[in-house]
Amino acid sequence: MTKTELFIKLANPNKNGESRWVYATEFVGEYADLQLGNGGSWCRASSSLAKKYVVEFDKSITKGNSIDAVRLVGLRKEETFNQNIRQDIRDYYKSERCVMLGVRGFSENTKIEIDHKDGRKEDWRVSNPATQLLEDFQPLCKAANDVKRQICKECKLTNKRWNAQNIKGNPYPFYEGDDNYTEALGCVGCYQYDPVAYRKSCVARISKEASEHTAEYIMQKLYPQE
Repeated sequence: MTKTELFIKLANPNKNGESRWVYATEFVGEYADLQLGNGGSWCRASSSLAKKYVVEFDKSITKGNSIDAVRLVGLRKEETFNQNIRQDIRDYYKSERCVMLGVRGFSENTKIEIDHKDGRKEDWRVSNPATQLLEDFQPLCKAANDVKRQICKECKLTNKRWNAQNIKGNPYPFYEGDDNYTEALGCVGCYQYDPVAYRKSCVARISKEASEHTAEYIMQKLYPQE
């Protein structure tokens, strides 16, 4: 049973998609998997629960910003993801180089496009220009963006994430998680989602391994069997 199914069982919404308040203290025993670590990945805006229901939170019971209770307040009407990007974000990235290929030109394939890093385009916060953040986007040339778009479509169909070691010399497949797409991580950890974060992670990991192993070991990690 998925976490979404588990919550539906506990909350027992009516035919209109409305439920009682379900308190975090109820997430024990059979429902322990619903404990709200890491911001409640199973009920966040991009979750399968939030795609079907309008989810409301209560954070007023305990101190801090933790979620104290969750309820469903109706079925979500069919919505279309708004791909518009706020102008100040466009202005920030339009003169940057492609983070994949390092180019910025005027030809069809080298002109810069502002890419939604999460290729599934299912996070309604990012759909709303008022709540978009710089880090939701990245500059890609058209050629790189076209390839990434196809990779993301394949991931959405299979729930298998793209392995960065498809590029010769990349030492690790992911900077977080593995090839299985999960609601908890989403796209985070995939090279296509953030190649800069991937490279930074590789530098840290390779530096640590270099201090513990020989140069030959590192070369074999980067270029196996050469």
